Amino acid sequence: MRPADLPEVMLIERRSFSAPWEESTFRGLMRRVSTALLVAELADRVAGYSVTWFTSDGAELGNMAVLPELRGRGIGALLLRESVTLTAGRGARSLYLEVRRSNEEARRLYEKAGFHVAGVRKEYYTQPVEDAIVMRLDLHDTVR
Repeated sequence: MRPADLPEVMLIERRSFSAPWEESTFRGLMRRVSTALLVAELADRVAGYSVTWFTSDGAELGNMAVLPELRGRGIGALLLRESVTLTAGRGARSLYLEVRRSNEEARRLYEKAGFHVAGVRKEYYTQPVEDAIVMRLDLHDTVR
C-alpha cells in the first residue's frame, strides 16, 4: 500500500465497516516497520487491502476488506494467502484475527485457509454491538 492508494482504500473501508478506521490510522501504520499493508489491484484500481502487524513471535491480521461489488472473485482469498505467506516469512508462529460473529462469509474464508476458533471477545464491536470470534492459524506447518 502506498499513500496514493489511500483514497481508494478509504472508500473500501467506509463501504465495508460500520465503524471504519480513519485515514490517519492507515498513514500511521504505513510508517511502522512492524506492519505490512497490502493492496490487491484489478484493472488499475484498488480492489481490496489487508493490514497485518507483527510481534516478536506472532502476528495479527488487523483489517482486510474487498470492494463489495468485487467480492466472491477470490480477491479476499488472495490477500489472505499473501498475508499468511508474509507472516510466515517473518518467522511468526501464529496469526490471529477477530471477526464479527455475524460475518459468516469471512469466517468461511478464514476456516478454509486453516484458521480455527480460539475464543470470543464479548461485545468487542460497536455500531452494532457484537461479539468477536477470535481465530488463529498455526504457522509451524506453513512453507516459508
